[in-house]
Amino acid sequence: MSILARPAVASLAAKSMQSLTRLAGRRSGGPGSTASWQARFPEYPRAVRELTVPTSVAPAPVTVYAPAVGVANPPVHVNFHGGGYVLSMPEIDDSLCRLVAAEAGVVVVNVRYVVAPQHPFPAPPRQAFEVVRWVAEHGTEHGWDGGRLTVGGQSAGGGLAAAVARQALEEGGPSIALQVLHYPPLDLATSAKDKRAAIARPMLRPWMAEVFDTSYVPDPRERADRLVSPAHPSDTADLKGIAPAVVITAEYDLLRTEAVRYAERLRAADALVEHHDVSGADHGYDTNDEQRARETYDLIARHVGRVTGE
Repeated sequence: MSILARPAVASLAAKSMQSLTRLAGRRSGGPGSTASWQARFPEYPRAVRELTVPTSVAPAPVTVYAPAVGVANPPVHVNFHGGGYVLSMPEIDDSLCRLVAAEAGVVVVNVRYVVAPQHPFPAPPRQAFEVVRWVAEHGTEHGWDGGRLTVGGQSAGGGLAAAVARQALEEGGPSIALQVLHYPPLDLATSAKDKRAAIARPMLRPWMAEVFDTSYVPDPRERADRLVSPAHPSDTADLKGIAPAVVITAEYDLLRTEAVRYAERLRAADALVEHHDVSGADHGYDTNDEQRARETYDLIARHVGRVTGE
C-alpha cells in the first residue's frame, strides 16, 4: 500500500496543496490569481452578485452571474468547479461562467462547496444537491426560472454534477434538463495506480489522484458508492429517467476511460445527448489553452441554451 493511501498522510498532503493554492490566489495578477482568471475572455462582462445558500452540511457561498441585459426570467445553470474534491477554487471557472451566461442567456450559479479532508464524503455531494434544490425552489425571489435548470462541472465538479443528477433521480427532483460532465472522475473504486492514460506522463498523475481520492473518501469500502463511482461495474442500478448528459473527455486524461464508460452507461439509459472527446488534450487543458477552452465552453453554452430555451 502506498503511503499516500494512508488517510493521515493524504490529509496532510491535501492541506499543503490548499495552502499553496491560497497563496497563488492572493498574488495580484499573477498566474493562478483570481484577477488572472477574471481577465480571460474580456469581451464577456462580469456582472455578479454574491449569495449564501443554506444547507444541512454548511452554508454554501455562491457567485451569481447575470445573463445579457434584457433576458426576462432566465433559466439557471449551476456550476461546480474542479480541484480533486480538495481545492476550493471556484474562481478558475469565472470565464466559463461569464461565457455561458452570455451565450446561453442563463443565470449561472457558481458554487463554493465544502472540500476534503475537512469535509469528506458524503458531505460535498449532499451539499451540492441541496444547493441545486434550493436554486430550483427560490428562483422567483432571486430573478431566475428554477423550472428551467441545468447543472455542470469540471473535473471533481463534474463528479458532483453527476452525483446531483443521481440524487435528483432517486429523490424525485428537482427536474434537471441537462447535466454537463467535463473530464469528470467517476470511478474512485479503481485505484489510480491501475488507471492508464494515453501518454506516459499525463497532467493528473496517479500519486495526485491518490491524495485526492484518499482525502475525499478515506474508507476504501465507500469508494464504490454510486455518488462517488457511478462508472464502476458494481453500480448496476437502472438510470432510466436520469437527467440527459453531455460528457466531455480529453484524449490524454488519466480519467478518460471511466468517463467514456459512464457515457456508454448513459447511452444505454437513453440519457446521453453527446460524448465529445477533445483530441490531443489532457486533464485541465482549458486552464491554459484559451482556444480550446473557448471551443468547449461554446459547446457547453449551445447545449445549455438549447435545452433551456422557451
